[in-house]
Formats: sequence, structure tokens, C-alpha cells
Amino acid sequence: MKNLRQHKAIRFLATIALTLALTGIAIPAQAQTFTSLHTFGGLDGTPPDGEYPNGLVQGANGYLYGTTFGGSSLGNNINGIVFKISTSGAETVLDNFWAEGPLTGNQAGLVQATNGDFYGTTQTNGAVYKVTPSGAFSDLYNFCVTGLPNCPDGATPEATLVQASNGDLYGTTQGGGGAYGQGTIFKITMAGTLTTLHSFCETQNSEGDCLDGNGPYTALVQGTNGTLYGATHVGGANGAGTIFKSTMAGGFTTLYTFCAVSGCPDGENPYAALVQGADGNFYGITGSGGACAFGCGGTFFTITPSGVLTTLYSFCSLADCTDGNYPMALMLATDGNFYGMTGAGGANGLGTIFQITPSGTLTTEHSFDGTDGIVSEDFQPGPWLIQDTNGKFYGVTSEGGANYQSCASCNGTVFSLSMGLGPFVKTLPTSGTVGSTVKILGNNLTGATSVTFNGTAATFTVVSSTEITTTVPSSATTGTVKVITAAHHTLSSNVAFQVP
Repeated sequence: MKNLRQHKAIRFLATIALTLALTGIAIPAQAQTFTSLHTFGGLDGTPPDGEYPNGLVQGANGYLYGTTFGGSSLGNNINGIVFKISTSGAETVLDNFWAEGPLTGNQAGLVQATNGDFYGTTQTNGAVYKVTPSGAFSDLYNFCVTGLPNCPDGATPEATLVQASNGDLYGTTQGGGGAYGQGTIFKITMAGTLTTLHSFCETQNSEGDCLDGNGPYTALVQGTNGTLYGATHVGGANGAGTIFKSTMAGGFTTLYTFCAVSGCPDGENPYAALVQGADGNFYGITGSGGACAFGCGGTFFTITPSGVLTTLYSFCSLADCTDGNYPMALMLATDGNFYGMTGAGGANGLGTIFQITPSGTLTTEHSFDGTDGIVSEDFQPGPWLIQDTNGKFYGVTSEGGANYQSCASCNGTVFSLSMGLGPFVKTLPTSGTVGSTVKILGNNLTGATSVTFNGTAATFTVVSSTEITTTVPSSATTGTVKVITAAHHTLSSNVAFQVP
């Protein structure tokens, strides 16, 4: 009876946490448990696998999927791999980029589309590719096919793709496009038809600065209004980066230019993709700048969809930067708080995992020590940190690993972080019209008895213990998707599903 009461209490607290998160109310930091799951061995591993992982994404089958910048299971190249890894740390190499011909140097993470396949990009001139959950690979588009030297269709895509509500994939390139070759925004169908929507550096001042920014390499995010939002790491009138928005058809607007104030207290060089909060505003981080108490270590900020920016926290506010330095990842969790990683600082100077409330109160949850990874400032765009539907966080570091002091092949790690948050469900995608197909990702879904969209019942099929397929029901409105499991547990979606 005691165990039953404890189980009910845990379920109640998890439900309260998710309810508060969806209404924009953060709950206090909980006790955390950090676990190292895997150390990448690169070419010298036994067996050889990748090195310098780029990020993770949760698959519909319950595995985590990712790519590495280098390493191989072939033992004779450094072009990187596609891998899957269980939540307990068992890794499987699915594909070697070297085996796919002209593709070299994978820099971006993966996105799972509504068809169940994963999509990604490679750098150099670059390509867009598709890979199935079992590892079958298809090259969809190769950049710079419309002529050198400017590559008007773009070159060097490094950002993780995003699937928008119209079903197409959107991304950015760091080079090519227009007369100055400073990068593009593009869309590509899942069949491989690419359209360039915007070329950066189309507007310049008298000193040649790219007023709309240049060289973007962080992922775009689609707001609840259907517009895409993003950031450039450099460029703008002050050379410190910009925030922009773009319609799905390519209508472009610069919303904010960093370092707008002397000394850059508003930050400079935004690193990670923006995240839309429950209040409708966007949140983000910059890699440098801020109020320099002990060093200009970057900022955490919020910006309205119309471009009004507020700095909420300046990193390296504590002596020796024990609160972290150079933030480089950000995500919103089910407790209503943001979580991220820094590329330096912390107790050991090797980076941190942090929690920060929407109002800017920061808690350092973990400081890396090398054996559990090193968060290098020479980062890839991620996503470095995600929350799985089991409630735990999973992430990667680009360097370090077990016995790193004497390990020549410790080239990054996969880890988990438990904050005591309960399970939930994710929808793929997060918006859709009545009748459109939706995948629901979760855990222990076998025997589920109900699926509702903001209270409206939907017909559904349980594909596996980790996946349900359904369609948006007639009369559905924007709100939370809920699943009632065979054990009578109610699992709610981590974000409100948008019905246009």
C-alpha cells in the first residue's frame, strides 16, 4: 500500500509539473542524477566508431539518433557516421559518410520528419540527405550545382533542418547565395526539390557590413504564427550577429542587431537556435558579451516576435565563471524551465549543464570534468541537449570521455541527466490541420485507450510501445494532446498542438 501511495504521489507531482510548464509557470530545480552512457572511440575505438558528435534526436522507435563530425567504423576515414543509441547507452553505427561518395564532414544533427525518416546536411559544398531508422541512405540534393564561384543555391549547410507545418524542410547555408556568397535560407521538399528563399548580405552599409547578417549556422524555428525565426552568428551593422524572421515563402525581416549598446551588454554572437516559450516570446543565448562582472561570457535573453529584446542573465557573473562561460545550447523542458550547456567555465573549466528560469534565475546542474566529457567552444550546431519522453535529458559532448587524461581516442560522449521529471508525449509535427496525420512519441504506449486533441477525441493506432499514429480530429482546437495508457496514466504533450 505504501508503494502504491508513493507511485500515485510521483504521478501527481509529474502531472502538476507538466501543467505548470504548459501554462508558462516554472517549478524549482529538482535533485539531479548525471550518468555517462557512451564514449566515442573514433578510428581507434574497439570497435571503431564516430568522433565529435553533433547532437541527438529521439526517434519514434525509442532510440536516440545522431551524427558525428568525424570517425568511422570503416577504420580508414574521418568523415563521420550516423548512429543510433539506446537510452541505456548501447550504440550502433548505421552508416559511414565515406561510403556515400562525395559527402564529406557531417556538421549538423538530424531531424525526424513525419514520414519517419531522418534528414540531415553535410558541409564542404554540402548536401541534404535522408536516412531511414535502419540506416538506408539517400542523397537528395547537392549544393553549388548552379554554378561557381558564388553558388547561388547556397553552400556549406551546417544547421539542423526543421520540418515546417507545410511539410517541407527548411534550413540555412553559411556560404553561397547572391553576389557576396554569405549564406542562404532555403526550403527543400522531402523529394529533394530545393528553393532558395533569401540570400544574406543583400543589404550593406557604406563600410560593407551585411546589415541582414551573414553565415547563419543555427537551426530555424517555426513560431506558433507560422513564421520562421533564426539568428546569424556574425554580421549586422555591428558585426555581432542578428535575429531575423522569414515567412515560409521567403519574406525576410531583420528583427534585431546585437551589440546595439556600447560594450555589448545585450550580448553578441548568438550561438544556439531560438526557443519559443509558453508566453509566445522567443528565448536565446549569445556566446559573448553581456554585463562583464568577471568576463563577458554571453547572455540569456528574450525577444518578442516583433523584435524587442531583453537581457535576462549574463554568464560569467560569478568568480572563475563557475556559472559557466560561452553558452551554446538551449531548450525548454516540461517543468517550464530552460536547460542548456556552456562551452567553458563551471567548477572544472570544461563546461556545464545549467537550468535557467524564464525570468533569468540560473542553477548549475553539472560541471564536466573530462571523464564525462568536455564541452568544446568549437561547437557544432546541435541539438546538444534534448528531453526524452521518459522525462530525462540526453546530450552529447564533443570531446573527452572515460579515462580522457590518457585516452587518445576519447572523442566525445553521450550522457543522461535526470531531474525527476515525469514522462510525457511528443507530437510529430507540433501543428496540423484537421485530417492531417500525426505521430505521437512516448513510452509504454501499448494498450493506450484514448487520444485527445485539446479534449476532442481522435481515432488512433498503436504502432508500438513508443509510437501512436493518429489524425487531427474534426472540431479540434489548439491545445494539449493527451494519451491515456493501459495503466490509466495520462500523458500530456510537452507543447500545445497548433490547429490553424
